[in-house]
Amino acid sequence: MVTAWDIPKNPLTDPSLDGSPNAEQIRYGFRIFTNTRQEAPRFSRNKLLCNNCHLNAGQKEKAMPLVGVAAVYPEYNKRAGRVFTLEDRIIGCFTRSQNAADDSTSAGFPTAASPEVQGLARYIQWISEGLGKTLPWRGHNVIAKENLIPVERLDAKRGESIFKEKCSNCHAENGQGVEIGDKKAGPLWGPDSWNDGAGAARIYTLAGMIRYSMPYLSPGSLTDEEAQLIAAYINSKERPVYAAKNEDYRKEKLPPDAVYYKTSSR
Repeated sequence: MVTAWDIPKNPLTDPSLDGSPNAEQIRYGFRIFTNTRQEAPRFSRNKLLCNNCHLNAGQKEKAMPLVGVAAVYPEYNKRAGRVFTLEDRIIGCFTRSQNAADDSTSAGFPTAASPEVQGLARYIQWISEGLGKTLPWRGHNVIAKENLIPVERLDAKRGESIFKEKCSNCHAENGQGVEIGDKKAGPLWGPDSWNDGAGAARIYTLAGMIRYSMPYLSPGSLTDEEAQLIAAYINSKERPVYAAKNEDYRKEKLPPDAVYYKTSSR
């Protein structure tokens, strides 16, 4: 049965936006979301798209959908230890997942006033219209606490074996992605991937994404254990360094799966 999740809203073809004062920003935000490096080059120092993690332009169920998210903000952010606006959250995605400059004095650092940030915010607000703070689908990319395996018991070698068997068709054994038609899976490690301060650099966070979003053609087919082992393998690899990690978790306890923080000075 086809549901609303199977037919994402596309502002480029939606006539309801014609004449809207925010139409240009909304459409720009959608283009950034689906073609990040080309549409927002000054804030994208890797080869990832917003769409690599938030599938179907942020509108796919159980793939960290952003539908309705605009209504949730402002929201407390544990990593930063302060309340975030929607624009703050987008800035964090640029500086961490897209590996933009992490020095706020740099010309390559996004701000709330940046057209790219504003465009993404307007797009997320557009797909959030009519929804309140209670979102039944939010937080579903999470493995239940009782099924979490202690990080020290996760064998990255076992994860590598599962990765090669179940993930390499799209991501290749070197993790850099395979071109399939006009699409290519995002790089999972190395200089073109997210940096070590990103949310996906946490093992349990990444495992939840993998468990419910992947493999792309059969999402949900992995077990909780397999997803955690794959995540441990992916996050055992080198990736860009987020230089401002020492500013994170100043007020909150460092999560046990934040493995890149444990190998750097704080």
